[in-house]
Amino acid sequence: MLFSSSGASAAVEVQPSINPAVVGDSVTLSLSPSTTLNSGSWAVGESLILNWLGRQQAVFPSHSGRASVNVLTGALTLSSVTVADSGVYVVQSTDPQLKASASITVLEPISNVTLRTNQTNLMEFNSSAVVRCSVSSGSSMSFIWMNDSSEVTASDRVQLTDGNSTLTIVNVTRYDQGPFRCHVFNPISNGTSDPVNFTISYGPENMALTVNGQNTTSFPIGSNLTMLCSAESDPPAQLQWAFRGELVKTTGPLLELFNVGEDQSGPYSCLAFNTHTNMNSNITAHIMIGKSSGSEQQAVNVWLLPLLLLVGFLSSLPGKL
Repeated sequence: MLFSSSGASAAVEVQPSINPAVVGDSVTLSLSPSTTLNSGSWAVGESLILNWLGRQQAVFPSHSGRASVNVLTGALTLSSVTVADSGVYVVQSTDPQLKASASITVLEPISNVTLRTNQTNLMEFNSSAVVRCSVSSGSSMSFIWMNDSSEVTASDRVQLTDGNSTLTIVNVTRYDQGPFRCHVFNPISNGTSDPVNFTISYGPENMALTVNGQNTTSFPIGSNLTMLCSAESDPPAQLQWAFRGELVKTTGPLLELFNVGEDQSGPYSCLAFNTHTNMNSNITAHIMIGKSSGSEQQAVNVWLLPLLLLVGFLSSLPGKL
């Protein structure tokens, strides 16, 4: 920013009183070092704001009532600035000869950061989550997404679009539950949304079946047996028991047998069904009841039950088949 003055050349700067400015502020653009100007003009871009000669000034209609100049120093004051007042301001004078400029930015504070999502109940590997972040007011905004305390970054499954204001997670997993928040900021303000959490249905899978808390499945006559079945599932899976391929009345994670006899040897199955994912799984333990035997079967394993058994289980569920 240079000006020429009657045989001499020196540097002059335009210094805003505040930059960036907030919508509604008053901003004064002063010359440094201070210089007495007898005449001149101010413009923003190609649009004239005002000019002055001696103690007389004329303000153009675009800035009427919002702009004034100190006729001695050439300082321009803008009141009630708006985002539209951002730009490069140029002062020119012929007495003395000079031209200088400075840019100012006027920003609107960020308020009311909110999230909108298409749905919050999703199915693992089969659903996509879309969350949009918006504000009631704000300008020159940047967006950061957080999953709990970790920043969300783009990947094969994670897309950040619309200037990072929209988060899309393709084929969600159980680890995409959140809470998700959107943090919005500009140089003068910031705001954070309330959290959004997803309910992601999965399973049943990784079933386990223990008998009396042991891995062994051989027991003497007269034993009391407590079988415990578990499955990873959200929502929790409905559990049904079967013996030798026939459903029994017992439901839930526990099957208890008292004073067992040899006729109670055989395959005991736990069947799990998730009503949200419509998926099922099963696990079977082959129990041997008898006198002390030389070898024990290590037999907690998974096997496919006959179709008839599975259909029987599903038909016993409310609203199924």
